[in-house]
Amino acid sequence: MKKITIKQVLFCTISLVSSMSCYAEFADVIYKNGTVWTGVPSQTSASAIAIKDKKIVAVGSSKSLAEFSGPKTQVVDLKGTFAMPGFIDNHVHFFEGGFALASVDLRDAASPEQFTNRIADFSRKSQKGRWILNGNWDHENWGGKLPNKNWIDSSTKDNPVFVIRLDGHMALVNSAALAKAGITKYTKAPEGGTIEKDENGELTGILKGNALNLVLSIIPSPSEQEMLEAFKLAQAQALSVGLTKVFAMTANETEATMLDNFRLAKAQGLMKLRAYVYTPIEHWQDLDALVKKEGRGDEQLGWGGVKGFADGSLGAATAWFYNPYFNNPNSSGAPLTNPTQLKKMMSDAIAADLRLAIHAIGDKAIDNVLTDYQEIGGDNIESLRFRIEHFQHPNQEAIDTIGKYKVIASAQPYHAIDDGRWAEESIGSKRIKTTYAFRNILDSGAILTFGSDWPVAPLSPLDGIYAAVTRRTTDNVNPKGWLPEEKITVEEALTAYTSANAYAGFEEKISGTLEKGKRADLVILSADPRKVLPEKIKDIKVLNTVIDGEVVYQSTQ
Repeated sequence: MKKITIKQVLFCTISLVSSMSCYAEFADVIYKNGTVWTGVPSQTSASAIAIKDKKIVAVGSSKSLAEFSGPKTQVVDLKGTFAMPGFIDNHVHFFEGGFALASVDLRDAASPEQFTNRIADFSRKSQKGRWILNGNWDHENWGGKLPNKNWIDSSTKDNPVFVIRLDGHMALVNSAALAKAGITKYTKAPEGGTIEKDENGELTGILKGNALNLVLSIIPSPSEQEMLEAFKLAQAQALSVGLTKVFAMTANETEATMLDNFRLAKAQGLMKLRAYVYTPIEHWQDLDALVKKEGRGDEQLGWGGVKGFADGSLGAATAWFYNPYFNNPNSSGAPLTNPTQLKKMMSDAIAADLRLAIHAIGDKAIDNVLTDYQEIGGDNIESLRFRIEHFQHPNQEAIDTIGKYKVIASAQPYHAIDDGRWAEESIGSKRIKTTYAFRNILDSGAILTFGSDWPVAPLSPLDGIYAAVTRRTTDNVNPKGWLPEEKITVEEALTAYTSANAYAGFEEKISGTLEKGKRADLVILSADPRKVLPEKIKDIKVLNTVIDGEVVYQSTQ
């Protein structure tokens, strides 16, 4: 008979012990012989993890956890690989990402010719009348010239086109789409939007900001089956890069049904990933009614937060600044939502006990949101865990303010090495000093969380960690780092993708670190990101993704 240890006796009754038929608390799974980063500050690495009933029951050395091994325990030899808490992404456009995987890919189109040819090729393979969407193009790849509908009209006569810039705040539409939306050169742009025209007053096909809604509102909704297929594609991608949870954000106020789509996927038994869904702040009353009727979801799918927009993006020149753009001196950007109306919705949402996440990129937009947060939150501001999505171009005072009030900087580090190619041309050398200021933010005492903004940027957290640690721009012009003083350590980046996101989601007591009693959500990597050369971090492979103790992704490599 197997010898019963003192720890195992704690799980047994005295009568059972005396009869020598005690049932020990054996683990369902033990991972051993690895490097285990628990994410707990000042705690040394362990080498083994024991899991039972979807929870972690012990973390320690492989030898010390042997007592949790029983006849039915699955023992996994990590063979020196790296185990850590499952990655959490603070900001994804989940269904958009899924649909983008099935649509034309323009992200790395390096010239107008590539851009045009890819759309033409996709149109030839598409059903007549079907919309061509997504794209995620970046005109900075070919020197900054904006695309024009004339580039694609001749090859897309049978398909309306609405392809977005990768930041989601600017789109190119073809003449077929403009006609369906009823947009002419005489159409007045909505507040917070722009309908671009050339020097002759003719439409270029470029729409910015709220003008995107003129077309978004007429694009046919995907069928239920198409929505589920997009979900499956997005989830498979997320699990393959080590994500165990995502915060799913709306891209515009028309996405009020996004939560319904997640709930559909869950009802169909498709969900493996955890998700928390933020709905458009314009629909806070509908969300309030749902919460009152059905609660806030569960540990797999939660809701109860709203997202609003203070401004647009730097790439579309719609981020809201105090001073004009250097390369567009007639514009300082503009609020995407009327500031007075946004504040009223924020206040009403908090009164309804909903969570707030507000997109703010330019310094003036950030300051406006911070002022509103201080007035709305009052003495409770820290406990409300207000979020500013992106927090890309703050001034120093704003950084100090989020440190003081523990407002959460919900940043996406890959944007730094992408935008770093051209950002200084847009806003100049002075404002650039506090751009993507990750080191500065942490030193202020603020909460820094990381994510991707996928499909705006790559979904992989390892790409994000690489970006935050090296700050090497994607054009390889800055091998020692763009604004290198803002680099952070690997462990700080890992924390931003794990326990900091758990805190932002009010779940720090049940997730984000590998500790006894917490969720058995973890990821196994091929190498320790703390030990490899920083430029090699993005080459590390995800071997396994584990949620509730179940392997939901396993590498075939």
